[in-house]
Amino acid sequence: MFNPGTFCPFCSVLGVQVKSEGPKLVPFFKATCVYFVLWLPTSSPSWFSALIKCLPIFCLWVFLLAHGISFLGAHSSARKILAGLIFSALGDAFLIWQEQGYFIHGLLMFAITHILYSSAFGMKPINLLAGLVIATISGLCYTLLYPYLSAPFTYLVAVYIALIGFMGWRAIAGVQLANDLWTWTKLSACLGAVLFMVSDLTIAVNKFCFPVPHSRAIIMATYYAAQMLIALSAVECQDADVARKRV
Repeated sequence: MFNPGTFCPFCSVLGVQVKSEGPKLVPFFKATCVYFVLWLPTSSPSWFSALIKCLPIFCLWVFLLAHGISFLGAHSSARKILAGLIFSALGDAFLIWQEQGYFIHGLLMFAITHILYSSAFGMKPINLLAGLVIATISGLCYTLLYPYLSAPFTYLVAVYIALIGFMGWRAIAGVQLANDLWTWTKLSACLGAVLFMVSDLTIAVNKFCFPVPHSRAIIMATYYAAQMLIALSAVECQDADVARKRV
């Protein structure tokens, strides 16, 4: 049975990790603040606005690279998350010009991102119950969107929902609270995946269905938080190495 007390050591470990990883994330937080402070209008896309939007993601590249090339070379999951962040930046840039016909290009970049993240999270444990819940939610989301979609989005959105749903399943499946088989990084990946799904659902509803109040703020806040948490989940490999050395 899950013991609520397990959150006490979790909080303790999380505090240590914040002190350890926090300084490396300072550029990310600063870049995110710059984005929200400038709040450049989306009606006038430019390379400068693309740079400002992508800058927090660039900082997450640096965050992972700061752990060392040897660390990335030794752990495929960390490399896949870094690759996912690279495709995410490309997707962000394309979406700056979405009204000029580049929305599908951005969609493709993020679809590749979700494939890479899914691969990084792995296929063990399976956790069929989590998969069933995510599949049900994904189906309901597509049912909501379907009446508003027209070709080619009828098919593209279906594929995209399947990919991000699969990514969310793999992230959530890694958290086994009931068996105390969890780590702070698995919880980080889980929360990051959920926030990513919230961000993308907000995009879809706002674009295809009806205007969502404060949609841009909701989309970008959840998106940046999701990417940071997923980037943090890559640090688990290094933590495991440190633990083995101490033993």
